[in-house]
Amino acid sequence: QVQLVQSGGGLVQPGGSLRLSCAASGFTLDYYDIGWFRQAPGKEREGVSCISSRDGNTLHADSVKGRFTISGDNSKNTVYLQMNSLEPEDTAVYYCAIKWVGRFGDTCRTFRGYAFWGQGTQVTVSS
Repeated sequence: QVQLVQSGGGLVQPGGSLRLSCAASGFTLDYYDIGWFRQAPGKEREGVSCISSRDGNTLHADSVKGRFTISGDNSKNTVYLQMNSLEPEDTAVYYCAIKWVGRFGDTCRTFRGYAFWGQGTQVTVSS
């Protein structure tokens, strides 16, 4: 079955950096988007970043633009989220998720429609 295994995360001081990884397995379909989401205590889950395996298109939430970078290795079905200049407001549980877009569907246009989710990883930004 489809599995998304996350790694990375942890505790970092404000201004620091962390990298999250998301390795996807258990499927044969091509052309998928992998997105990163986060949920802070008492807040709704929000989309952070997305990358498409089909065309490399990316999407970032305004709150992370210029600080977070998403990249992917299609040969490994793995996506990375490099988070720089971290702020206490970035503290949350981060999740990756996958959805299939096919040959002609929109890529990384919205943060809706994701089908399978990773286990989540805690990111804490604190001095």
